[in-house]
Amino acid sequence: MKKLLATAGAAMLALGLAMPAKAADAAAEVDADAAQALARAWWKRVPRVVTAPRAVFRALAETDELDLEARSEPVLAIAILAGMAGLLLTPTWGTLLDDSAVDGLVVAVLTFVGGVFYGAAGAFLLGLALWVGAKGAGLDVSRRVARHVVVFAALPLAVSLLVTLPAIALAFGWDWFRTGGADGGSSRAVVVAIGVAFAAWSLGLVVIGLRETLRLPWRGVAVALSLASVLVAALVVLPSTI
Repeated sequence: MKKLLATAGAAMLALGLAMPAKAADAAAEVDADAAQALARAWWKRVPRVVTAPRAVFRALAETDELDLEARSEPVLAIAILAGMAGLLLTPTWGTLLDDSAVDGLVVAVLTFVGGVFYGAAGAFLLGLALWVGAKGAGLDVSRRVARHVVVFAALPLAVSLLVTLPAIALAFGWDWFRTGGADGGSSRAVVVAIGVAFAAWSLGLVVIGLRETLRLPWRGVAVALSLASVLVAALVVLPSTI
């Protein structure tokens, strides 16, 4: 009888230990499923930045950690592509092949690595500018959310690669990356103007984000945009100083 009770006690103890472990595993599985569902939802929202931006920027106001993490992949992709699109239009990228040690592969690698750097730097600095503008208007907002506003607003600039890159490849080839050649005169200015038009579109989306996500009054919008414009100018000049 004592042996039976001891066996039963051991079984109950094992069961008691197993149940919390199973519960923890089940909770982790539920969290993983929820995270995947949120990530899919955010990927679906990416094209809606173009078609229904206000709804997307209102969704960005969510500060739940699971929701913030779910945005990480589209945020990273948009930031890198926008950084690459911006670099292609800078005067510095128009002289890369003037150096005989640089070839097409190096240009491609530099553009990608530079896109990563510029995407990250732009998101951080411009997000900081928007956050400061919000604080100046007396609002308590998350710096992470402010960065997400910047990155999602940069989607048109990222998408501009679908226009500017084929135009560069077909009309100018590698001449785009060296002084003189087929991209001289007004022909280069046309492609740059196309990129600038997409950047202006992104600026309009920043204003929507400031109003819909951060709930800034127009005074705060003006302060944030003023700070952001200074930082953008610095980012444009920076490549020529490196």
